[in-house]
Amino acid sequence: MNKSDEGATTSIWEATEQLREGISLDSDIRSDVCVIGAGIAGLTTAYLLARDGRNVVLVDDGLIGGGETCRTTAHLSNAIDDRIYRIEKWHGEENAKLAVSAHTAAIDQIEQIVKEENIDCDFTRLDGYLFEADDSADDLEEELSAAHRCGLSSVEFVDRAPISGFESGRCLRFPDQGQFHILKYLSGLARAIDGMGGKLFSYTRITGWDGGNVLKVTAANGRTISADRIVLATNYPLQSKMFAELPAYRTYAVGVGLDQTFPEPFLLWDTGEPYIYVRTQQVNGRQILIVGGQDHRTGQANDGEVRFQRLYSWAKRKFPQAGELEYKWSGQCFETHDGLAFLGRFSESEPNVFLITGDSGMGMTHSTIGAMLITDLVAGRANPLEKVFDPSRIATQSVTEAVPEVISSTVPYKEWVTPGEIDSESELNNGEGAILREGLSKYAVYKDDSGQITKRSAVCTHMGCIVQFNSTEKTWDCPCHGSRFSVDGDVINSPAITPLSDE
Repeated sequence: MNKSDEGATTSIWEATEQLREGISLDSDIRSDVCVIGAGIAGLTTAYLLARDGRNVVLVDDGLIGGGETCRTTAHLSNAIDDRIYRIEKWHGEENAKLAVSAHTAAIDQIEQIVKEENIDCDFTRLDGYLFEADDSADDLEEELSAAHRCGLSSVEFVDRAPISGFESGRCLRFPDQGQFHILKYLSGLARAIDGMGGKLFSYTRITGWDGGNVLKVTAANGRTISADRIVLATNYPLQSKMFAELPAYRTYAVGVGLDQTFPEPFLLWDTGEPYIYVRTQQVNGRQILIVGGQDHRTGQANDGEVRFQRLYSWAKRKFPQAGELEYKWSGQCFETHDGLAFLGRFSESEPNVFLITGDSGMGMTHSTIGAMLITDLVAGRANPLEKVFDPSRIATQSVTEAVPEVISSTVPYKEWVTPGEIDSESELNNGEGAILREGLSKYAVYKDDSGQITKRSAVCTHMGCIVQFNSTEKTWDCPCHGSRFSVDGDVINSPAITPLSDE
């Protein structure tokens, strides 16, 4: 599960909206459905199931809505992150068409919920533009043809995006996309779930679940939730062995004040690798330009401030209206082997356990698709998306496409035999962390702003990789499979579920 104690940076959403606290789980309870994770995936699933008449319990180890969802840039798009023509290549034309229509339906579903629940979350329909990065070899002509084959007949070439001062060059216009204020939306979902009798539990860490004949979820305090169904709606699925299929990435975003506002909102994406994504947002009566990108494998770089500066420099170079850097934050996402999330039944042997993971850069729509699909599966309704997003589907990428990710997950094990980064704790400055070797053991050592030392084993409790310090978020990140720990050793992101040892 995710834990929202990454305090070194603040997202634009956290700066403008108070996160929601639920109640504590202090007794054993029973429900129709237990949803683990209170981001957009969990809250949307709980909302749709409650609306369908289910008795729903939702539990999170932090604040409601306080995990990775509050670190999104909240684009809502059917312009698939990995390109529609690649989805066709990997999944076939018919499944690609279903996938694209699913993202379209997800935006429609969000809009419907906003209207039905009267949620004031700045939901807006707007055009999105895909433009070529300077060093890109992507094929916009091929993407246009694939978009039309998959039902997006209104996608078209335009000479430039109609954005004052921004020179996109010839680009693709994707009409009828969306954006919103994510935490205001989640707050509205939480209120609606309350109103339908659902129960929200916060600051309750789940340490395990049993998907056998009697489904049960167990919390760290020993309390249990019995349920007919379990939904794993965390960033990485708790108690799962999907780490080889879900490489973890850090992604970065900045919020830049504007000296002159834009008359109309817009979405932008370029074809770079990693790509840049852009939108605007009103904050306290002012317009902020949000620019995201600079992704890298979790734990395999420690230069967050450099990446923030690159994004800010890009904004200043591309937008004459760009003023001061006002917000900066990073988040964690999990990619999949074929551009589509893993949504649906966890396994054939555990048919009443369901999964939403692998956002692949489209967490807002993929999570909503997952919630819609699972609601149908719980109700016994047929849904053609079940096979498209099946978590058990066979990898569709070629070996040459998949091998680099596998290598990237295994090479970091060499850190076991390398020297430490420091020879003694005295080398650390306040606010710094580093790896210290003592004999055959390696330790994650952090010195806080007052000079207090915290020392934990540097061995990730998932599969024994050596964690690396993330100076931007003040966390210990695993470069193999994306587990993350606080400087005290507590788990922030799975697949690890056990804290770093203090021995």
